[in-house]
Amino acid sequence: MILGIGTDLANIDRIAATLDRFGDRFRNRVFTETEQRKAARRADVAGTYAKRWAAKEACSKALGTGLRMGIAWRDMAVSNLHTGQPVMEVTGWARARLEAMTPAGHSAVIHVTLTDDHPWAQAFVVIEARPL
Repeated sequence: MILGIGTDLANIDRIAATLDRFGDRFRNRVFTETEQRKAARRADVAGTYAKRWAAKEACSKALGTGLRMGIAWRDMAVSNLHTGQPVMEVTGWARARLEAMTPAGHSAVIHVTLTDDHPWAQAFVVIEARPL
């Protein structure tokens, strides 16, 4: 069963300008160390951050809260499986919200997909409840 759906569109040039203006202050406030390492290895650093920004926004919408009610940017983190497939991990209040919205006898799975076509980065998140 679908528990939540979220999507977001981010402007890569806007993220690049924010990185130029605020640097580590922005990176450390929004992105985990794993996400920062991933971006540093990529040719399109701003595009990598923009996709992850969009994924965090989309995840917060799928959780039904947006970025309020205690969810922190770093409570949501995008990493990749060895196949390259992106996965979303949640901690802190985002994890508590996910657990609260998951029906008894089910486990939650967060599906995420990312895409970009300069100057846009987009993410789509679906939260599914699977019977145990």
